This record gives sequence, C-alpha cells and structure tokens, in this order.
Amino acid sequence: MSFSRKSLLALAIAATSGAPLAIASQADSQGFVEDSSLKFLARNMYWHHDYHTYHGDDVDRREWGQGLRLDYQSGYTQGTVGFGVDASAYTAIKLDGGQGYSGRAGVLVPEGDGTASSASSAGANVKMRLSNTELKYGNNLRPYNPVFAPADARLVPGTATGLWLSSSELEGLSLEAAHLTAAKDFNSTNSDDDFYAAYAGVSTDTVDFVGGSYSLTDNLSVTLYGSEYEDIWRQYYANTNYTLPISDSQSMNFDVNVYKTDDKGQSLAGEIDTLAYSLAAAYTVGAHTFKLTYQEIDGDQPFDYLGMGPGTFHDSIYLANSSQLVDFNGPNEKSYGAFYNLDFASYGVPGLTFGVRYIKGTDIDGSDVGNGAYSYYATADGEEHWERDVDIKYVVQEGPAKNLSTRVRWATHRISGGDDSWDGDADQVRVIIEYPYDIL
Repeated sequence: MSFSRKSLLALAIAATSGAPLAIASQADSQGFVEDSSLKFLARNMYWHHDYHTYHGDDVDRREWGQGLRLDYQSGYTQGTVGFGVDASAYTAIKLDGGQGYSGRAGVLVPEGDGTASSASSAGANVKMRLSNTELKYGNNLRPYNPVFAPADARLVPGTATGLWLSSSELEGLSLEAAHLTAAKDFNSTNSDDDFYAAYAGVSTDTVDFVGGSYSLTDNLSVTLYGSEYEDIWRQYYANTNYTLPISDSQSMNFDVNVYKTDDKGQSLAGEIDTLAYSLAAAYTVGAHTFKLTYQEIDGDQPFDYLGMGPGTFHDSIYLANSSQLVDFNGPNEKSYGAFYNLDFASYGVPGLTFGVRYIKGTDIDGSDVGNGAYSYYATADGEEHWERDVDIKYVVQEGPAKNLSTRVRWATHRISGGDDSWDGDADQVRVIIEYPYDIL
C-alpha cells in the first residue's frame, strides 16, 4: 500500500453515518465454543431485467434461483489474546434459466453458454482479538464501507481474500484497514478472481483501504476513508451526518457525501480526476419520511467504484442518487431526487414498509472523457434520464415463520436527448424471499 504513514493516521481518525463496526471485548470472552454461532439463510430470487433500447442477445435478462448460506462464527479462546475461526458455505441453485435469457443477470453462476444448475463454494478466516481490536485473515472477508463494499444483493454475497483489521478501543470510534489480494463475485465459485473498476471494466489483484467512524454526539457523526486500487486509482471519501430532533415523532436528517478519485500507477482505466458529491435532507414525521437529494459529478470521467467480476457492480457508492438501475454518475452529471418512505407499523401492520423515489439526471457531457476505458461516454452530450423505483417489503413478526421476508423491487429507467449508446431504457423487477434461522 502506497499511502504514507501520516495519511494512514489521518484517515483513521474518522467517523461514519453507517453502522459502526461492532467488536466485543476480549475480556468478555466465554470461550471458543461457548460464544460460537451457526446461522442459516435461504434466499429465493427472481430477476427480470428488460432493456428496451438495446439490440441483440442482451435485450432481456431473466433468472430465478435459490441461494443457501451457512455461516459459522466461533467465539474466541480465553486469555489476553483470543483466537477463533469463521467459515461459510454457499450454494446457488438454478430454478429457471429464463428460456435462453440466462447468464446475464448475475443471479446464477455462468457455465459454458448458460448457467450452472447448481454451484457451491466455501470460505474461511482465522481470527485473533486483543482487547477490542480484531484481525482476520482468509478468503471469506466481507468488509462493508464507502470505498470497499462487496454486495449481498444476489443469491450469495461477494467475498474477498486478505487481511482485515478492525478496532473500537475508544467509545464512539471505530477504525478499520485491509490489504486484499483476491475476490469472489456473487455469481462465482472462484476465490482467486481480480477486483474491478466496475464502469471501466479493468482489473487489479490488490485493493487497500483504511478509515473509520466517530460519533461526536448521539446525533452527529463524521467519516473519512481512503482506498487504493493498484494501478487504477486512489480514492478518498468523507461524510457528515446530522439528525435534528424536533419532537418525539419528528426529526430532520442532513447527509453529505464526498468522493475524490485520481488515477494512479499504470492508470489502467486512463486519466481520472473526479470529484463526486451528494446532499440529502430528510424529514420524518411519524411513519412518514420525505427526502430531497442533489448529486453532482465534477469531472470529465464518471464516478467509478468496486466491481468483483466483469460487468458486476457492488455497493461502494454512498452517493444519495445511486439507484436500482443507474447511479447518475456520468461525466459532469447533475441529478435531483425525491424520496418517500412509509412504515406501516403505525397503522397496525408491523413489518410492512413501502418506499418510492424519483431521480432525474441532466447535463451529462463526455466530450472530454479521453481515450481511456471510459471513452464510450464520448458520445454523451446533453442527454437527460430519469429513474423511478418502488420497493415494498413485509417481514413476518411472530409464529413459526417469524423473520420470513418478502420484498418486491420495481424500477423504470428512461433516457432521452441524444446518443444513448452508453445506457438505455429499461425496466427491472426483483422478487426476493428470505428466511433466516439461527441454529446456534
């Protein structure tokens, strides 16, 4: 990793608006077996993505599969330094290949010209803990932060190989750093794949990141993270999140996200000099949340982020207008969003939630994108596009099926105003049914 030691320290003194790393104290360890857990997750997913403006075999993507996951986490041995292991087993089963349209949605595992009827993989980590600091090494790492976040949006999650250090020695402060050397995508069984710049389509075998979270008060937190994708880019992230309580049932939330990305090393994706930021303001009253967002890409290249295989996109984009189908991250793009969410618990139906959002992007200009991996944006000049997302989810609250969830996500994207070869009109429906079960 080529960050200076001073840079590492500066980035480590940070905070995040997301969930902080939760690390128990080694002093509380009850033992390797006593603190162990074994969890099972069954996930059924139907995915239909219909492109309206593309031509050829890629116009329609339909896949239906069943994912099975078993996660074992041991406790730590007692003593000043504790040791343990984590292990997971994953299986993806094809239920329907989509009548010739399979292999392009990323739900099922590719095999030959189609997809495998079933595919399994496994991974494990060894771990050690001193006080409230934990070090893991293995091929089943799942960090989740603004610069490196393997997605868990298909049948099984993406995972990484390497070293991952996390610490929460001070109250409210969570730090982490990692050196990662290989990837396994969510539609792969190979733990030796490369990491990708998702939009550029170029790969590297090494990713490093460092950063952390700090809650200044119960309502105010800040974040700093930095990452380096070897020979592609160096990326920095900052966030401030503040919640203003108004009454017992009302509050305002303000969220600011900023990324700065520059090409580094061999610059495999070409020249990159991009500043991306978003602003969001949300008002919650009772069961209702209303949110307005603004996002801007200041640079002649798009804002790019983590892929773990060719053509796949993961979750390392915390910008407010990143959506189900598109990220509104084109060169020089500006976008505006309106969100509404409703929790039906206040109306006597706990577990039922509903959300809808509309985002419009304008001013895309790729005329100065250059000859690198993003050159397909060169014809984008003045295009406008919009996306509408609808999300409804219900989680069973009690009884034999407690925690069984059903979720439907429907998205529509339309583009106009010029050459749409860099993107296209599309509709997508996802139906996800999950059942988690704690065995131990």
